[in-house]
Amino acid sequence: MEESIVVDLLNQFRFQDFAEKPPRIERWLKEPGSLSAADADIYRGSQMTAVALGHSPTDYEDGIRFFADWNGLLAGYSDWFTRIDDATDFARAKAAKKLGIMITFQNSEHFRRPDDVNTFWGLGQRISQLTYNMNNGIGSGFLEQRDGGLSMFGLSIVERMNQVGMAVDLSHCADQTTMDGIAASKRPVVFTHANCRALAPSLTRLKTDEAIRAMAKTGGIMGVAFIRFMVREQEPVTIDHVLDHVDHAAKLVGVEHLAVGSDLDMVGNPNPIGGGMDPKKQPNFDRYHFHTDSAGKLTIAGLDHPKRMFDLTEGLIRRRYNDADISAILGRNAVRVLTQIWKA
Repeated sequence: MEESIVVDLLNQFRFQDFAEKPPRIERWLKEPGSLSAADADIYRGSQMTAVALGHSPTDYEDGIRFFADWNGLLAGYSDWFTRIDDATDFARAKAAKKLGIMITFQNSEHFRRPDDVNTFWGLGQRISQLTYNMNNGIGSGFLEQRDGGLSMFGLSIVERMNQVGMAVDLSHCADQTTMDGIAASKRPVVFTHANCRALAPSLTRLKTDEAIRAMAKTGGIMGVAFIRFMVREQEPVTIDHVLDHVDHAAKLVGVEHLAVGSDLDMVGNPNPIGGGMDPKKQPNFDRYHFHTDSAGKLTIAGLDHPKRMFDLTEGLIRRRYNDADISAILGRNAVRVLTQIWKA
């Protein structure tokens, strides 16, 4: 952990806790100076080098507002955080002992036309998930009633993302949209946070072996996720079940296509607390096969705190992965693939 560049491809930084008025993340983004050194120590103490955010913009204006807020936060706390714009920034953040932030989206509703891809690239966006759970103009999410695949508009967005060097993320896409996105992209594609359906066949949020092989053929990566109902169909769920997904993907396509995308915030929350959107109210939510542990938690013991990458590392050691492979999974693979995608 101390030697490696460590990347979490989906880390929500800090979900709202609505018992706080206002929630601290909203205060940090709106009130200069409200993020304290003690707050920052949680992030830097994680020993992560860089994290990718996961906002889901409702439209173009919402996307612009999000970038304005986050670029303001990063400018205001430049001693602690730094924006990741190109591949050299990972090593720079590691050397400076700052947390690198990739301002990324879990939906592409903010792309009204291909030129908007250029606009958001200029603002700092380097990864965009084509769809969230439902249809948009680009394609179908996995909760959509029918999977229509990638649209003609979607093809134009993927083409422009390839041109500027923005990574195509297919994590929440339905099966046909996933395969169409892979076929359309001339650069490597990524699943920033997804697991292996072969180990949990009823969980259609997970990726098939066919999709994982196709992703790997592009030169891409898959970030293994830590949400319990994305790991196993029933209880119990432990860190060893997460490691089973690592093992399966490594045997299927090789360690070089594995990364981490925890799908949590830094302190280990999977969703906002006490408010915000209720995920369970989404249509067809039963496809997630939602379940919790006896305490009602969606997270997995050992992977639910800021230093969770240390626990993951210890698990990989137990599974007899060598140092080079562990370092690759923790971040080197992500850096390699994003370097290739982001080349002008």
